[in-house]
Amino acid sequence: MPHAHHEGNPVRKPEEVNAYLVGGGIASLTAAVHLIQDAKVPANQIHILESGPLPGGSMDGAGNAETAYILRGGRMLNFSYLCTYDLLSKVPSLSDPSKTIMDVSRMGLNAKERADLLQIAAETEKTLGTKRIDECFTKEFFDTKFWYMWDTMFAFQPWHSAVEFKRYLHRFIQEFPRINSLAGVDRTPYNQYDSIILPIETYLKSQGVDFHYETRVNSLSFHPGSAITVSEIHFASTKDGKTGLIHVEPHDLVFLTIGSMTSCSSLGTNTTSPKPLPAVEEALKAPDGAWQLWSSLAKPELNPHYSAFGNPSNFYSRINESNWLSFTVTLKSPEFLSHLETVTGNKAGTGALVTFKDSNWLMSIVVPHQPHFINQPSDVQVFWGYGLFPSAPGNIVHKPMQECSGAEIMQELLGHLNFPEHPALENSITIPCSMPYITAQFLTRKHGDRPEVIPHGSTNLALMGQFVEVPRDTVFTVEYSVRCAQIAVHELMGTKEKPKDIYRGEHNVKFLVEALKMLLT
Repeated sequence: MPHAHHEGNPVRKPEEVNAYLVGGGIASLTAAVHLIQDAKVPANQIHILESGPLPGGSMDGAGNAETAYILRGGRMLNFSYLCTYDLLSKVPSLSDPSKTIMDVSRMGLNAKERADLLQIAAETEKTLGTKRIDECFTKEFFDTKFWYMWDTMFAFQPWHSAVEFKRYLHRFIQEFPRINSLAGVDRTPYNQYDSIILPIETYLKSQGVDFHYETRVNSLSFHPGSAITVSEIHFASTKDGKTGLIHVEPHDLVFLTIGSMTSCSSLGTNTTSPKPLPAVEEALKAPDGAWQLWSSLAKPELNPHYSAFGNPSNFYSRINESNWLSFTVTLKSPEFLSHLETVTGNKAGTGALVTFKDSNWLMSIVVPHQPHFINQPSDVQVFWGYGLFPSAPGNIVHKPMQECSGAEIMQELLGHLNFPEHPALENSITIPCSMPYITAQFLTRKHGDRPEVIPHGSTNLALMGQFVEVPRDTVFTVEYSVRCAQIAVHELMGTKEKPKDIYRGEHNVKFLVEALKMLLT
């Protein structure tokens, strides 16, 4: 039977499809689960190509009690993440999520600030355009409790995109009545690698999915013609540099995760700082290849279909607007956490976010439920933190967070808590992690900078991750990656199950009234 060359995708026979998933993050893992369960593609015809030694992408967690644990970040989940919970309901779980609470009193917004918030919520994305958040509010707004909670909870900066801020307002408005307690936040029982990635990987391997680690995809080739139909995938081993290519039939599928918020991450140690921030062109040389591959697809001289692939340089070329620093502390004795409990009134392990408002680095820490790792001994505790202003000098350690060793970051934290440095410093190992692109997906952008999940004219290629355009949904969430993977499988395989609609708190009148009441206290 000849292949249909008309516009619109021919209905595929699942038993004939080979699916190639480039990148081993949550988007690819999600696509694989849905290809098996909804699209009925045989698991051994699903191939995941990942440049690193492990799956999980930015959702990582590793280490041990001796040399220290490391987490680059933590994710908050809440009940509006309909796609994520749909995915998790399809995978045999290892344990149950636990709920958490943190107490902060009123929001501290005045009438003008409340009016500005309602104004930005009502504006269209078109009229907001490339405006920054700080172009929509007075300077005082950024000193309110509301903003402190908002920027520490979601890592927004005043210069980030007003459009993205507006999307978050709509998406999380159901959090306002409880934003002072974070009661709407679900936490996973362990770190997210052990709680989400590991069970999905275990499930996919048991089904027979074909995983290729340390395999970096460098470029795609396309069949000639006006349609976007991938014909070849060019890859190289990150171990020995050997290159190879995969022939892609028109009825096969390619799912490509574009860009990476953890590319060029650099770990320090307890005694050394992470590497300095990279130069712009370093993004394209990163070992994972994520920015380089997307850039090659968006270049007119390399790809006749370049205009369907967005504008990657908008997101990777503004490191001073997108970087921050996180750190993971491994504690060998319990005094620090019991002191923290006394100071904050938060039971250690409730997952509460503690922000040091007077910190020049705007430092926050999160103490998760212990143990946070499956292999963690009972006398060891782990917590995680971050600073949103890593180039500012510390209040106690008078140098930029970016240039601090782990021990110096711990020293700064102990100072903010008025806790004796010794023996706390000897009883802890702190691993700093610099992430140049961690909030790149929040940067101002114009229409078309982010490509569609199914690029216009594509017959067998879908794009996924934090840098594609999913109307109305919010980036920097697990949900965004999961949703774009579900859209990709649904569209390319024509499955019956459509992805769940975006939870829209503002359509629920009760929520809207409660949320506005909260804003008006």
